[in-house]
Amino acid sequence: MPEQLTLYRHKIELGLIEANAPYKTYQVDLSNKPEWFVSKVNPVGQVPAVTYGGPDVNPEDPSPLSAKIAESNVILEFVADLYPDSGLLPKDPVQRANVHFFVNAATKHVEEPYYAFLRGLGPYENILKGIEFVQGLLEDGRDFAVGDHYTIADACITPHLAKLKIVTETDLGKFPVGMGYKLGEELKGPKFAKFMKYAERMLERPSMKQINDEESVITYFRTIFAERTQ
Repeated sequence: MPEQLTLYRHKIELGLIEANAPYKTYQVDLSNKPEWFVSKVNPVGQVPAVTYGGPDVNPEDPSPLSAKIAESNVILEFVADLYPDSGLLPKDPVQRANVHFFVNAATKHVEEPYYAFLRGLGPYENILKGIEFVQGLLEDGRDFAVGDHYTIADACITPHLAKLKIVTETDLGKFPVGMGYKLGEELKGPKFAKFMKYAERMLERPSMKQINDEESVITYFRTIFAERTQ
């Protein structure tokens, strides 16, 4: 899937920004993957992927001395481990377990049905069911997914909240015309009020505002979803 559509890298950037970690980015054209990326960084050829350690080199010539790590949720936890004082992963083992549970739940119940709907492969009702499940994990009176601090649980779900907002406001996707708007109307109801307030807080967070280029995503969606099902 094109990088512009997945935006899984945004999970990583959120974690890095929240941890105040120095980093460099390099955009990979997934429709024309460079040979060095597959042979030296990620044999699967997917993004995001990171190199860590080793000498400071040109991104197009990764050092064999650096570690290569792939999969967005794996990288998120790696960043949290590198910067333990960031609070991205709680020190309390119960809270850490809760963070991991939320990450898995967000992936299974929100991310997967969202992409199925976007591609026209599943109904929007599956997203609502998933959101209802995840909403049940949010504690009353808390600003974040788990506990009183921003964690990788929040970083994991926030980019998908941004794309969900785009779909419900623009109706762009391979699903039948009008279903995006209908999903948005459903989410405005009192049944999902807690989840939507949480989503609003996450989207207004400075780290998300720093990386979220909504107009570029909308432009890209208009290009790839030009042909619609009536």
